[in-house]
Amino acid sequence: MTPQELKAALGSGLLSFPVTHFDADGEFAADSYSRQVEWLAGFDAPVLFAAGGTGEFFSLRLDEIAPIVRAAKESAGRTAIVSGCGYGTEIAIEIARSAEKAGADGILLLPHYLIDAPQEGLHAHVRAICDAVDLGIMIYNRDNAQYHVDTVARLCDDCPNMIGFKDGSGDIGKMRQITAKIGDRLTYLGGMPTAELFAEAYLGAGFTTYSSAVFNFVPALANRFYTALRNGDTASCEEILNNFFYPFMKLRSRRKGYAVSAIKAGVRLVGFDAGRVRPPLDDLTTEEESILRDIIDANA
Repeated sequence: MTPQELKAALGSGLLSFPVTHFDADGEFAADSYSRQVEWLAGFDAPVLFAAGGTGEFFSLRLDEIAPIVRAAKESAGRTAIVSGCGYGTEIAIEIARSAEKAGADGILLLPHYLIDAPQEGLHAHVRAICDAVDLGIMIYNRDNAQYHVDTVARLCDDCPNMIGFKDGSGDIGKMRQITAKIGDRLTYLGGMPTAELFAEAYLGAGFTTYSSAVFNFVPALANRFYTALRNGDTASCEEILNNFFYPFMKLRSRRKGYAVSAIKAGVRLVGFDAGRVRPPLDDLTTEEESILRDIIDANA
């Protein structure tokens, strides 16, 4: 898939990040993972992100990322697969090249490791990775990777294969400034935790779509919300928010890291042996999994 083909695919529907499955020894469980990716590809998601944030990218060994991408690509049919990528520039280049060899259709560049960086450094970081591969690349604006409007504009000029901008900062004013300045040069993706809670605001700011973590275990519901949102069906959006997303948010907010752990618990509850999250995350308690099961059952 060319960068421009990926850009079009990203803007054509709802997106999601499959969790990464681990076995009882904590190793990548390719068979179980492949079954879930194949199941998800049967719903309306034109692009899936392998080894992304919900896929515990931050806990993966570098030699695990390519096999995860390859398993996703082999199981996803016609659905495009984008690989997570990150850390320092040299490591990120290594990841991006290995993902390209494994069959990825694109790269999502997550924030670099640990330190804050000046805008010149962020520009050099992104440009080096874009120059290293032929794939379409999206940058992820969040945490210690906060791109200024002028930096995004420079990257658009300098990196023809940079085709997407994902935001996890929640700064709607700044996002509107970016969409107003950059226009349709990029596809804009909402990337807040439980993105549906912010989807209406991001749509108003000129964003095209968003990535749904709950698509992992309630894909039909996630698509129903997305369709209602795009159709301006406010009543249906509010119903789903009140019945599912706000109760889920209350559970997710109990503990740090539950934005990932609760998703993985949901995947287990709908019948996939996804295994536990890796440290430094921790799993839901038995009581919390019971609460999540009730939320799922009430909205399935």
